[in-house]
Order: sequence, then structure tokens, then C-alpha cells
Amino acid sequence: YNFCGRGLSKYLSWISKIQVNHPAVLRRAEQIQARRTVKKEWQAAWLLKAVTFIDLTTLSGDDTSSNIQRLCYKAKYPIREDLLKALNMHDKGITTAAVCVYPARVCDAVRALKAAGCNIPVASVATGFPAGQTHLKTRLEEIRLAVEDGATEIDVVINRSLVLTGQWEALYDEIRQFRKACGEAHLKTILATGELGSLTNVYKASMIAMMAGSDFIKTSTGKETVNATFPVAIVMLRAIRDFFWKTGNKIGFKPAGGIRSAKDSLAWLSLVKEELGDEWLKPELFRIGASTLLSDIERQIYHHVTGRYAAYHDLPMS
Repeated sequence: YNFCGRGLSKYLSWISKIQVNHPAVLRRAEQIQARRTVKKEWQAAWLLKAVTFIDLTTLSGDDTSSNIQRLCYKAKYPIREDLLKALNMHDKGITTAAVCVYPARVCDAVRALKAAGCNIPVASVATGFPAGQTHLKTRLEEIRLAVEDGATEIDVVINRSLVLTGQWEALYDEIRQFRKACGEAHLKTILATGELGSLTNVYKASMIAMMAGSDFIKTSTGKETVNATFPVAIVMLRAIRDFFWKTGNKIGFKPAGGIRSAKDSLAWLSLVKEELGDEWLKPELFRIGASTLLSDIERQIYHHVTGRYAAYHDLPMS
């Protein structure tokens, strides 16, 4: 779909006039939070589905090759084998959707996954994560180096100042350059919604990111004070829906930051199902960025199978 030249300026003038109905978004968010969750075997099934959407993440200053190796092993074997056998799911090839690491750790992740004999994608954050406040040349080089090292998905951060000052064309041009630097790798654009100032800006930034060639739009870095929230998600999901209606292109959605409990993951799955439909409930179009969520999902599945909660030593570390 062509957003160049006059076509781009027409869309930019349309985007600049958009306003989001804030009270209506909050009402819809309250409905989601008030809803009762699924129970028993239906809950177990949804939780196993949630595992396949997780980008298992470690973005710490103390990451080493050994904990990257452990992360990759956990990505391949996210739920204990005996629990999967009890659910008759041991032969379904359940793994996480990807592992997500810093650019300097991509080689370690690629090596560990190759040694484990699996083809789980490696995602790398880039472009001066989490603040995005480095020179454009440096940010583009960071993408290229991560791709060279074997990352097949790149989670870029946008320059929030371009959103806050309304420089939509400049934001579009930057993301276009990110897209080009990614080559064949998937581009996931992090909007850092907690720092965009308003839901209207979230919608506009979502649209610009999709117009510029993002394969996914992502809520947060996980390092902001406010991360993935339901009001923000509703606005981003509606933007994805509008973009699909306008262009026929399906863009993925990735909430990240603060999604820690199994119950949270069920709420996110049902939100995506309601807003975009079942066709979005697959790893190609929906991911959850999380580091501790998998441990809680495994605890809940352990409880479903055994009838008791796991002790700390019962489940392997991720």
C-alpha cells in the first residue's frame, strides 16, 4: 500500500485531525477488568495458548551468556514435560514465540537455540533502547548489527519527542529507515505509550508506525513508569483494525511491561479476540512481552494438574 508523495500528505492531514474519545475508552477498559475469567480445563487450554504468544525476555544489565542459555532452554521447554503429558499436550510442540534480548546478547541466544536444536526466533531490542535518545546513525547501525548476528525480529523504540511535538512526517521517515535497516527481519515498533502524553497521540503514533512498514506495534519497553494498560491497548487495537479496513494489511500487536500473572494473560487474550477476532490469535499477529509471566502460568497449570500449588523448588527456573 503506497503512502508516498501526495498520498502520504493526505493521510498525515487526516491523522492530525483525529481525536480519541477518552471516557468511552475508559468505559470499555472497565468492562474488560470486571469480567470473570475462564475456569478449569478451559483455563488450562487458554494458558497453554498464551505460552505460545510469549516473547520470553531478559533485558537486564547483568545478563550473561549462561542466563541467556537458560532462557533459551526455558523457551524450548516452557512447561514441565510431566504436566504436558497429564494434559495430553506433550507432543504438540509447545514453545514460546521468541526470545528477546539486548543486541550484544543475540549471538549467545542464536548459539544456545541452535545447540538446543530448535528454530525459535531471536528478537533483539535496538535503536537506543529504552530511551531512543541516541543519534539516528547509531540507532540504524544497531539494527544492522543485530540482524547480522542472527536476530530475525527487531524491537525498535521511537523517538518520543517527535510525537510530543507533532512531527508526524519526521516520525514516519525515521521508522521507514528502521524498516529498511531490518531487511528481511520483522520490525516491531515500541511506542512507549506511557510517555506519549495522551490516547490521541497513541492512536496517531500507531497509525504512523503501521504506515511506515511496522510488522507489529508494541505498547512499551517495560522500563517506563506506566507500561501496558487496557485503555492504551484498546486504542492501539482499534488503530490496527482501522488500518486493516483501509489497506487490507494485518499488523501484529504486542503488549509488554507489567504482565506478570496468568490471569493478566487471559485478559489480554480475550481483549484481542474481542477487538480483532480469532485470526489475530496466532504468534504471527500477537505476542506478549514478558519475563516472569511464564513462571506463573506454569504454577497455574501445575495446580490444575495436581490440585495443589507448586513449592518454589518444584518448577525449573527460567
